[in-house]
Amino acid sequence: MKYLIFIFCILAAVSTEGQTRVTKKIASKANNYGITYSLPKTTLVVNVEVVKTTAKAGPFFRYAEKYLGVKNAAVTEDKVSYSLGKLHLENKGIPDPDNTYTVEFKAGTVAPYVYLTDDGRICTINAEYNPPAAALPPPESSSPTASAAGNSPGFTEELLMAGSVARQAEVAAKQIYRIRESRMNILTGEADNLPPDGEAMKLVIQQLEQQEKTLVALFTGTSERETGYYDVGITPYEATENEILFRFSDRLGIVDADDLSGAPVYLNLKSLEPPVAPEPEAAKNSKNAAKGIAYIVPGRALAEIYLNRKLLLKEETLVSQFGRIEYLAPTMFEDRKNPIKVYFAPETGSIKQIIQ
Repeated sequence: MKYLIFIFCILAAVSTEGQTRVTKKIASKANNYGITYSLPKTTLVVNVEVVKTTAKAGPFFRYAEKYLGVKNAAVTEDKVSYSLGKLHLENKGIPDPDNTYTVEFKAGTVAPYVYLTDDGRICTINAEYNPPAAALPPPESSSPTASAAGNSPGFTEELLMAGSVARQAEVAAKQIYRIRESRMNILTGEADNLPPDGEAMKLVIQQLEQQEKTLVALFTGTSERETGYYDVGITPYEATENEILFRFSDRLGIVDADDLSGAPVYLNLKSLEPPVAPEPEAAKNSKNAAKGIAYIVPGRALAEIYLNRKLLLKEETLVSQFGRIEYLAPTMFEDRKNPIKVYFAPETGSIKQIIQ
């Protein structure tokens, strides 16, 4: 299979390149009423969510079970791991240099103009085109980690001055239980100095809970999650089976398709259209000579993505390369009283709407 694969990370900020830019081209005597455009070929872009987890062991993890009764929840070593999240399939178009045409309008045609993308793909004829706003990439997310000892609230002089790690763990555990007892006394009204009102009580409880959380993290460790998003694209020319999109490693995340440190993520792409005999070159040239408006009837395809035999995504999509080229009759654009407006999908080259 001939193909092109690329991988890049989506940045948090939206680039100006993220939105399709279009240019209005007017058919006039200066250009012999002709405008050149390209039909697109499909690039399938898989947006991949990758979750990075950074775990750090607390200095007292060996005493988590002894003092807090924590058996398996404690982080015992520093570790970075990755996991795959959701996958999303998107259809994008790129100009096909093998299918470039010149549309020639008859002199005197009402308002003959065409909107093209910056790379020459056709968007509309005789109609304004407003590209959809670029979608914001999902925000990166993370969970906060516990603060370092010595800069965090809740560390008493006794804890900081304790000589050995074992002694520090013992002091920290006692402090955790004192905090829990203080919180319980406030909630039950048995504390000697209760907060004056409900808002003050809420603030005190929050501070106690934060102190406890910071101290407990010295035993159980911390875990921080960050979510990143990557685009992996492939430009297919035919159906494929077990094509490696990229590789994925629990230790490194997404890696290149030829990097054996990761497990392969496979793409199966199957055409759902019946086979069509190729159009004779003479017939194609004859249609083009008639100055028809070429467009694409894209073909349906089924995309399946696997990792370790686990199905990650199964979705139908449109692929221009699996479809066929058709033509609009040039006489459609010669009615001065009712000029035809045509809207195309620049991603697939198909017709979205014809308005008269």
